[in-house]
Amino acid sequence: MFARLARFVVRHPWWTIVAWLVAAALIIAFSPKLTTESDQGDFLPSKYESVQAIKIAEKAFPAQEDTSSLIVVKRTDGGPLTAPDTAKVNEAATSLNSAKPPTVLNFLTGPQAVAPNKAVQVIMVPMKGTSQADSKKQGEAVKEIRKDLPALLKGSGLEAKVGGDVAGFVDNEDSFNKSFEIVGIATFVLIIGLILLIFRAPLAAVLPIIVIMVTMQVAMGLIGAASKVFGFSGDDSLSTIILIVLFGIGADYYLFLMFRFRERLRAGDDKKTAMITAVERVGEVISSAAAAIAVTFLVLLLATFGVFSAWGPSLAIAVVVMGITSLTLFPALVSLLGTAVFWPSKAWKKQPKGSVSTAIGRAVGKRPAVAAAASGLVLVVLALGSLGFKADYDFAAGFPQDTESARATKDMEKGFPPGLTTPVQVFIKSENGQPVTQEQLASFSAAAKTAPGVGRVQQPVPGRDKSVARVDLVLKTNPASNESISLVKDKLAPAVHKAAPAGTRAYVGGQTAIFADINAVNNRDLSVILPVAAVLIALILALLLRSAVAPVYLVIAVLLGFAATLGSAVYVFQGAMGEPGVTFQLPIVLYLFVLAIGTDYNILMTARLREEAKEGHDPRTAAALAVQHGGPTVAAAGLILAGTFSVMMLAPVSMLQQMGFSVAIGIALSAFVMSTFLVPGITAMLGHRAWWPGHGDEPKKRPLATDTREDFAPSGYRA
Repeated sequence: MFARLARFVVRHPWWTIVAWLVAAALIIAFSPKLTTESDQGDFLPSKYESVQAIKIAEKAFPAQEDTSSLIVVKRTDGGPLTAPDTAKVNEAATSLNSAKPPTVLNFLTGPQAVAPNKAVQVIMVPMKGTSQADSKKQGEAVKEIRKDLPALLKGSGLEAKVGGDVAGFVDNEDSFNKSFEIVGIATFVLIIGLILLIFRAPLAAVLPIIVIMVTMQVAMGLIGAASKVFGFSGDDSLSTIILIVLFGIGADYYLFLMFRFRERLRAGDDKKTAMITAVERVGEVISSAAAAIAVTFLVLLLATFGVFSAWGPSLAIAVVVMGITSLTLFPALVSLLGTAVFWPSKAWKKQPKGSVSTAIGRAVGKRPAVAAAASGLVLVVLALGSLGFKADYDFAAGFPQDTESARATKDMEKGFPPGLTTPVQVFIKSENGQPVTQEQLASFSAAAKTAPGVGRVQQPVPGRDKSVARVDLVLKTNPASNESISLVKDKLAPAVHKAAPAGTRAYVGGQTAIFADINAVNNRDLSVILPVAAVLIALILALLLRSAVAPVYLVIAVLLGFAATLGSAVYVFQGAMGEPGVTFQLPIVLYLFVLAIGTDYNILMTARLREEAKEGHDPRTAAALAVQHGGPTVAAAGLILAGTFSVMMLAPVSMLQQMGFSVAIGIALSAFVMSTFLVPGITAMLGHRAWWPGHGDEPKKRPLATDTREDFAPSGYRA
């Protein structure tokens, strides 16, 4: 099949290119755009209590704030606030209310907003709006408030800082934009620089960038169309993830093709024959790898967290499109360019002698048990670290701490519990539809004051239909910390349910409760997704290799690599750097980029091991030759992909640093440990048994012409 495809594409390159461009233009022009959501709570299933609380709030409190900021006022000399000081703060709030921005519901303060120790007074600023346009208006409102405050407090000896969620977003937006700008530029420079270093050819370095960027537009068009047909939407990060995935696998497949093309040119083939042979040899590898990754992504449809179930089909579509591009557009373009793609370098003509990959291949071939044991031990030691994994949901702590919003939070915590900015929202709902009485609310508030972790109980707020009331509980600890999330899930929620007055039911909501439910959903999803993905990857490998044995140890190796990567992150961030945890999104990110994409390298190396066995080489010689010839491809692809992610560590945002480091380590382990040592070592040890019950390693009939690759076999490993 791949031979026929290769002959058509190479013999009719212009037809292929024109057909591809016409299809791309039609898809890009007429496909709808993918819709996105920003609120993580929108992706939780309705059975979770925090989601039920949101639904109750939408009906009972239609004017309830969607988000909030706060103004923290203190004396410039650090002393306690006096009566004239609080009067001045109240006056400032009144002035702000007289000309409040459209998105601000109110400026709220009073005696209850003065800290018991008089260190600070708070003005709460609830805001309405959830759309991107609303977010922009909220940010503008924060900037306007900051501009007005100095004049309102001038000469009073008071200073004010604006903090809270919206203010934090305003302060960190530049940081995030700068981060992605740095990462984006560094990524392009790194990819182009490394490919330029490998091939010493500008055209060979720029070509994949252009093709992958166009491919992404086609993929996004198809994803948009699919989202309308199947009714799914993504979150704001989906387009960034698709970009990284496409550049990752696109660069991999391009290198798979180009290394084999160069190898055949060195063997004496003309440019068209070399490309036909290259596509024929790596076509099965690319299609199998793309299928394995696409299926792995589709397993995300089993996730109950809506973000992941939307990622699944979107990423699968992107991977399939990139696979088709790699087997059609790339070969067509390179077959037209021929050896000019390597201009001005002449290095493509020279067969490397005594290379590092040859030495490694010789070592693996001579002592496969040592190679397998040593590499396996490294992965096991790293994997043990994953047992200490703790999820961290505190986004704010990962941003720079010298911003006004960060300093406002620190000032506020001098007089109030940390949970003031993000209280746990408890909704007391009458079971018979009758109004909730003041006696019931007073009884609940009294009980809630003694509930675990509660630092303060706010005044109850009746709902529109009076059968619902809201009571905000301020936590003593950071509401986004692991401690608070565990507290709400394991202790506070049960205590609140028990304290609900007779005839009512209590629903625990708010951001901390949402995080607690996300934690439960994540644990459930990973427990389902990982084993199902492992089985499906094994089935694809079994079809590719016609073996029941090789897929078993290949899948075990991939899962071990996943655990080793997570363990590495735990050792570095929770251990060496003393972080309270690792970002809660990390396991699923590693699933996407390490377990899925890392499978590419195992497929490439195993296919090369089988190919060398078919050439008549014994298992150890086949391992040596596979590492010698396949090692440079895996190393180059792994280096580019790991390098691409490592530039994320330049960002001044902890979450991006953790993701960049972890994925880079995971890709490096996949390429340089698993694919180079563990898999060839185990395959050489098992020998013919690795391909049972098929005959995947059965030598093919030798052609009359001498196979030039034997001229480059390492000393002592020629058949």
